[in-house]
Amino acid sequence: MSIEFDISNQYLRSNRKKGFVSFISGVSMIGLILGVMTLVTVLSVMNGFHQELRDRVLSAISHSTISDYDGALSNWQDAQTTINQTPHVINSAPYIEKYALLNTSNGAQGISVRGIIPELETQTSVLLDNMKLGDSNLAKSGILLGSGLATQLGVTLGDKVTLLTPQLSSSIIGVQPRFKRFSVSGIFDAGVNEYDNNLAFIQLKQAQLLYSMKNKVSGIRLKVDDLFNARSITQTAVKRLGNHQYYGIDWTQQKANFIKALNLEKQMIGIVLSLIIAVAAFNIVSMMVMVVTDKTADIAILRTLGMTPKRIVKVFFYQGLTIGIIGIVIGLMLGVLLALNIEAIVSSIETLLGFEFFPKDVFYINRFPSEIQLNDIIMIAVGAFILVIFASIYPAKRAGKVAIAKVLNHE
Repeated sequence: MSIEFDISNQYLRSNRKKGFVSFISGVSMIGLILGVMTLVTVLSVMNGFHQELRDRVLSAISHSTISDYDGALSNWQDAQTTINQTPHVINSAPYIEKYALLNTSNGAQGISVRGIIPELETQTSVLLDNMKLGDSNLAKSGILLGSGLATQLGVTLGDKVTLLTPQLSSSIIGVQPRFKRFSVSGIFDAGVNEYDNNLAFIQLKQAQLLYSMKNKVSGIRLKVDDLFNARSITQTAVKRLGNHQYYGIDWTQQKANFIKALNLEKQMIGIVLSLIIAVAAFNIVSMMVMVVTDKTADIAILRTLGMTPKRIVKVFFYQGLTIGIIGIVIGLMLGVLLALNIEAIVSSIETLLGFEFFPKDVFYINRFPSEIQLNDIIMIAVGAFILVIFASIYPAKRAGKVAIAKVLNHE
């Protein structure tokens, strides 16, 4: 241990006996602890929320989609066989996705209609895994509705609905939209409003008839074994098809704005909360200036004993650094501890106060998920440490410039 570090530690211990200086030192350290703890906890909770949202959204959509530039994929059976033989592709399912008007006795609403083969669809997404009523085995004239859509239109299992499409057909009574009457055979709850409020499923063959797509589909949905390598796997499948008419879109392209919004939200909140640490660092500056003022007599004595200004600077620099490191370490420990137990803590507060922060009937997520990421911990620790270094430099340099002759004459 250097003599400078030893003296700085003695000053820290002696400051505890000083009234106002000790109070300012404590406030500075507590401010840094709270700032670091808050940032760790909030970013961990945001990571948990984002992970939960991503899981829900990505489980509801396909990992990727392969289609034709004409919007109608012919010979899809052969294409699907080739796709299924592509490495890392787990399953695939053909689909037709179009718009229609769903008409009931209680009203009408524009919806997105997806024609599927149920046994294949359930292998590529989890949209139909949570059925509130009925099951996902579509009958010939059956239709599956999202829970929100069924509620809005006031229909339930077994009710009759009419699907009107933009496709026109000619008959003896003239030109009119194609339509078909369906019976509600199931109501699903995907947990994502985008699908629960606007999506309906019918059999693929029924969709082909309604939209004049005989032996054609809109595309083929893929499920792959590596979510974050979906784009590369999809491009490999497209190349294996050997036809320039095919193209692939993976989930990062389908939900690009959603992913960007989540990342931007985390960055902005991280920047705002970092201001708490910045304020704590400024408190360290003011505290250290007061310490230097309080120790001017000691500085003068140390100088007369032969200690150079540079070594005086080190004494007070080490003192500010020690306070900062202690605050950062304690803040990180408390932040991680709070993040690991946030759900239990919030549950206790809800029980105590008698209300829910996230009611089930209002929010997608009704709990406080938390995910601690090492990158966030390192970023917070390094950022706070840099601020502490800058906060310690000015008071330390000021200590090195103390005029010892003036101080000794005054003493």
